[in-house]
Amino acid sequence: MKETIISLLENAVDTLKQQGTLPADAAPTVKVDPTKDKAHGDYATNLALMLAKPAGKKPRELAEALVAALPQSDAVEKVEIAGPGFINFFAAADAAAQIVRQVLDAGDTFGRSLVGRGRKVQVEFVSANPTGPLHVGHGRGAAIGDCISRLLEATGFDVTREFYYNDAGAQIANLALSVQARAKGLTPDDDAWPEDGYRGDYIIEVANDYLAGETVHADDRHVTAKADPDDLDAIRDFAVAWLRREQDLDLKAFGVSFDVYFLESSLYREGKVEEAVERLIAGGHTYEQDGALWLRTTDFGDDKDRVMRKSDGSYTYFLPDVAYHLNKWQRGFTTVINEQGADHHSTVTRVRAGLQALEAGIPQGWPDYVLHQMVMVTRSGVEVKLSKRAGSYVTVRDLIDEVGRDATRFFLAARRADSQLTFDIDLARSQSNDNPVYYVQYAHARVCSMLRKAEAQGLNFDHDLAMVSLGRLAEDQEKAVMNRLARFPEVVDHAAASREPQQVAQYLLDLAAEFHSCYNAVKVMVEDDELRNARLALGLATRQVLRNGLDLLGVSAPEEM
Repeated sequence: MKETIISLLENAVDTLKQQGTLPADAAPTVKVDPTKDKAHGDYATNLALMLAKPAGKKPRELAEALVAALPQSDAVEKVEIAGPGFINFFAAADAAAQIVRQVLDAGDTFGRSLVGRGRKVQVEFVSANPTGPLHVGHGRGAAIGDCISRLLEATGFDVTREFYYNDAGAQIANLALSVQARAKGLTPDDDAWPEDGYRGDYIIEVANDYLAGETVHADDRHVTAKADPDDLDAIRDFAVAWLRREQDLDLKAFGVSFDVYFLESSLYREGKVEEAVERLIAGGHTYEQDGALWLRTTDFGDDKDRVMRKSDGSYTYFLPDVAYHLNKWQRGFTTVINEQGADHHSTVTRVRAGLQALEAGIPQGWPDYVLHQMVMVTRSGVEVKLSKRAGSYVTVRDLIDEVGRDATRFFLAARRADSQLTFDIDLARSQSNDNPVYYVQYAHARVCSMLRKAEAQGLNFDHDLAMVSLGRLAEDQEKAVMNRLARFPEVVDHAAASREPQQVAQYLLDLAAEFHSCYNAVKVMVEDDELRNARLALGLATRQVLRNGLDLLGVSAPEEM
């Protein structure tokens, strides 16, 4: 319907240009939006206000000319001019109701598009250090990153999901020392406990399995423990594999999978870090000071220059990040989206500056970043901070065990990434309309219940009769549902382009609200066969779009609740 109205307005603009009312070079972008108040029709445009100045006319006068120039269309019942020159369109019932047919014909593909045309996109997310279970912040990153990937796939992109393992550096060394201390019988209360050691109970599990000579099967390696508490290298290898396996299980429980697991250690092993250093030096963008090697990142927009190699010969985190992203570019990913915590904000500018200094043809502003804010978990209004297993934070597994996968994913993805999130465990567990995921899933289950009742009464849905009776859907509540259904493809496209899965979550809440209102106001099981089947078709279309939208969030669509 929206596209129909845009086409009508474009034709009207062409007519006015031919008449000389509009200048010949006028090329407006016609914008049509659903109205908020149905008394003002179904769709509205401010086109007359946009074109009034180049036309040399008052907006309302130009609106009248545009309306007069509109081609006839059976899709539009009437057109009105409001206020200073807004044009309101009232859709004909038959035309508006055709969205029901379109949804049912498209099924699971409704809302999908080929906008991406198969272009390659890499989405990197979670990328947690293999030093402990995934915390709730990782969970938010997993939910947002996976939803962004689903949205891009739904709009025609070829998506690669990637997990970057920081399996080198100080934190891994601290992990190995912590496991070794536990293997030797030490506790965090002992004076000999490592200063930056990990204190969670999972360290005990790693140490016990190491001493027992267990074999760990991670995604890309199989490590058998040497059971020697003095072999720190063996402990390190075993601990990293053990925690990688645990994180894999966390992600599996969350319904998240990856195509590529990339190891930071491989950048050193394959000489990629040194290669990046040599390239930066050769480009003349480095200098030495106080025994350290610096990069002139200020030449590329940073607020100060950055150390790449410290005076002790070790590299800062910044340098392997640059080498890693050069590797992404060399793998052919011209579009890369990094979903990370807000604590990575300071790395965005320096990584982009480092990539520019490589002079590898990488465009400015590459890669894209989506940064999420912290999550606070509450129960009974009190913040929940501790998990015995993790030692100091709430884990993703804790949340899934408490409220289930669906609620966890929906809650973590349903707010803008850059807004702080309070995860209310009590709300997520409740079966009430205040619980957003329950409210949406209940709308889906309600349609299923409606169809079961119809079948129980011997009133099976007649698809053919419904399709020829769609014009009977004339109640305001029915129109509201149909108008909402028609917006779904646009919502998906926009959410994918802006990397904002919360737009889909909000859409589903709005659709569920429209449907619940319609269900309560309009009786479905009427004796009139045409009307009943048309209303059942509307329910089926609503169920389909709810299911399609929930799938984009990685949330199930239950048939009973």
